[in-house]
Amino acid sequence: MKAKELRELSPEDLRKKEQDIREDLFKLRFQHGIRKLENPARLSLLRRNIARIQTVRAEQANQ
Repeated sequence: MKAKELRELSPEDLRKKEQDIREDLFKLRFQHGIRKLENPARLSLLRRNIARIQTVRAEQANQ
């Protein structure tokens, strides 16, 4: 997800999206511990998306 798209969302939508991504990341880490993932790069993609959301939320808080 691009930062431009995230900036268009409301703070509540950003919080919900971050929560959903964190749940996906947790499930993916759990699967990674049990077996090999089909797409291990997805782990880093989810972490980057969480960081983007946190950055946008901080920007909105400072405005």
